[in-house]
This record gives sequence, structure tokens and C-alpha cells, in this order.
Amino acid sequence: MLGPEGVLDDLDVLDSYRRDMMPLAPAGVPRAVALPADAEQVRAVVRACAAAGAPIVPRGAGSGLSGAANAVDGCVVLATTRMNRVLEVDPDNRLAVVEPGVVNLDLRRAVEEHGLFYPPDPSSYDWCTIGGNLATNAGGLCCVKYGVTTDSVLGLDVVLADGSLLRTGRRTVKGVAGYDLTKLFVGSEGTLGVITRATLALRPLPQAPVTLVAAFGSTAAAATAVSRIVRAGAVPSLMEIMDRASIVAVEQNLRTELGAGAGSAALLLCQSDSGGEAARREIAAIERICADAGSELVHWTEDLAEGRTLMAARRAVLPSLELYGSWLTEDVCVPRTRIADLINGSEAVGARHGLLVAVVGHAGDGNMHPTIVYDPASEEQRARARRAFDEIMELGLSLGGTITGEHGVGKVKRDWLAREIGPVALRTHRAIKAALDPGNLFNPGSMFELD
Repeated sequence: MLGPEGVLDDLDVLDSYRRDMMPLAPAGVPRAVALPADAEQVRAVVRACAAAGAPIVPRGAGSGLSGAANAVDGCVVLATTRMNRVLEVDPDNRLAVVEPGVVNLDLRRAVEEHGLFYPPDPSSYDWCTIGGNLATNAGGLCCVKYGVTTDSVLGLDVVLADGSLLRTGRRTVKGVAGYDLTKLFVGSEGTLGVITRATLALRPLPQAPVTLVAAFGSTAAAATAVSRIVRAGAVPSLMEIMDRASIVAVEQNLRTELGAGAGSAALLLCQSDSGGEAARREIAAIERICADAGSELVHWTEDLAEGRTLMAARRAVLPSLELYGSWLTEDVCVPRTRIADLINGSEAVGARHGLLVAVVGHAGDGNMHPTIVYDPASEEQRARARRAFDEIMELGLSLGGTITGEHGVGKVKRDWLAREIGPVALRTHRAIKAALDPGNLFNPGSMFELD
């Protein structure tokens, strides 16, 4: 059905498709990898697997951080990377139609040629695919102003468990006919169907950004600044926070000075893409708020190269932590007023378990990424890292937060999902799964187990 290039079964190759970037999540051994080139081939694979009783695990580029794309024993991994065409860009209606294997950055570049902008920008935007972004409802640095992936989705084509093709949503700006099935599939982590096409809303290309960096002697002061910025009505296009461990790692790795100073406990990075005088006014207002909150240093620039350097430093946090060992990153989201409690609490968890925990995150929406550094060759350190991971999730829930803001539940947070949403919501999830996938064909064991 797929041709000689469309199926992989070499054991060494299969091993590279077993798991995503989350080291704690379990992973099985697939029977084969299917690489369909279009929706009809996806339908054929689904029908064949359903007939054979073989589970299907949909997969994009493998950049996920929850184990959602991890294989189960005997499954067919259905990788959508060959379905990588931007099918349409409609400037007049500000939309694009794409296949799931399109790389996020490639889509952004394609629509920029038309003066348009696709906002979701996960940290792996230069290699993650739109299909994976849709499956996990991915976010990124721009969420504070532009929202997460679901806020940019107008409609989907999805192959269901019987091989039929479901079309959800529409191309219009408004539309409330029927249940919102589009939002049901966004964030479903491949457990309800295989997305084969997406109609995405675009925005006008933003103006050149103005960038601000502010250093604080305490995380509490930085968090106070975040709350005051939001209360003042400012809507920067991004607002990121880095703790001391993140700052030190990046400065060592990039051999650069971020201007934070040796004693700084936190760094706040903001951008405004409102353009011209409006952006300068917005950044100037944020500068005053940071100063009033006790910042030790505030600097802002209209120089694009300097702004890109600062943003590159923010995106370099996880690679920089590899100087100290392997890492696994959390994805807890808390109310903005509890950011300092989460950062300080995560540091305390690390100290308790003798591990480095660095925190970086999207301060504008409270989505933090505590990252645990450990030695994977040490069974004892792996065990301590797992305990620290669970304690940070517990901390996030205790602060009124959630176990995941953008990475998804996957196979590493199943028990925590049940704890967060409760038995009634879990029963509802299972009922939806049973209605759309009665044979438990798609990604079994991801998000939750069936009864």
C-alpha cells in the first residue's frame, strides 16, 4: 500500500522511532514504522491495522516531552513526516492549509512571504511538526499575546478508527454549527484519530520587536514585576523568566554576559511587537514597573540583532544544561502570582534530592519548565530524578496549577491526570475514547488507561 519507501522494519531503524524526548516515559518495541504520503495512505494503514488488531501510535518529529509518541510493543508507528506540504496560503482570508508533517519554522517562513504570521512557536520550532503541535496543543514563547496552538486552528481532517475521514471546523472566522470537534482533537495526543490536514488561522506579520531585559535580586521581585505588568494592562508579545541556574548555564555555554550580574536570582525578558512608538511606550512602561519592583538592572533595545541574541539565550537554556548532565523537563503551569513559589519550591526539591533544578518559563501565562539535571547512567540518580519530578508536579497542583501547560500528558503523567481532573472527568474522557475508538486502536495507554 505504501511502496518500498513507506515501511520500515529494520530493528536498528525501529529503535530510533521508539520514543520521544522524555526519558522517564515507558516505550515498547514497534512491529513496523509506516510512512504514508497522503491521507488515502493513512486510511489504508488504519484499516489494515484495525483488521490485524495492531495498535497505531501516531508520530511527528519525535520532539515531544511527555512520551505521547512512544511506541507500545507490537504497534505500527505511523509517522507523518512525509506529509510535509503547505497546500495553500490564502492572504485575503488569512489562513493556511497544511499537512501534518510540515515543520513549524517552515510554515512560518512560507506565510511570511505573504506578510503573514503563524504564532505558535515551541522551543523546538525549527524541527517539530505541525501535526505534533496539534496533537499536544503546543505553546511557546508567544502564548502570552497570541495563545496556544488551538487558538490558531480553524479546522482539521482526521482519519478515524474505521478508516473514514472526518472534516471538522471551517474556513470562516466564525462558526458555531454543532459540537466543536476541532478543539476535541487538538490536544488529544493521537488517541482519537490521525490528523492529516489542518486549516490554520494566520495574523498580520508583527512589527520589528523592541526587547527588554531586567535582572532581579530575588525571584519574588521578578514575580511581582510580572503581576504588575499584567495588572497594568500591558500585553507584551512575550514575557520569559530565567532563574539563577538557567542564567549561569547559558552564560557558560554561550560564553556571553546576559547583563544579570553574579548575584541576580532571576532574569525577565520581554518583547513588544506593537510597532514604532506604541512598542516603545509599552516597553518603557514595563521598564518603570520592573524598576519599581526592585530590579537591579533594566535595559531595552530596538536593535534587532541584540534582541535576537537575547532571545537565543532564552532558547539555549536546555542545551546549556547539558553541560552538567542529562536533563528532564517539567511543564507545570501555575497562577502568575505563584511563579516565585514554584521557582523557589523547585529549587528546594532539587536540594532535597541532591540534584540541580533550573527553572525557565513563560512568565506571562505562568507556564514554568523546572528542569532536573541528573546522570542517566546512575540508577540511583534516575530514581532521585523521578522522585523530584513527582514532587514538582505535586508542588504545582498545590499552588493551584496544572500538571501540563503545553507538553501534554503522554505516558509519563497518566496517574497525575487522574488526580488533577478527578473521577467524573476521567470517566468522561474514557467515554469519548470508547465512542470514537472502541477497539482502543490509537495510542493505547497514552493520557489514561481504559478500565
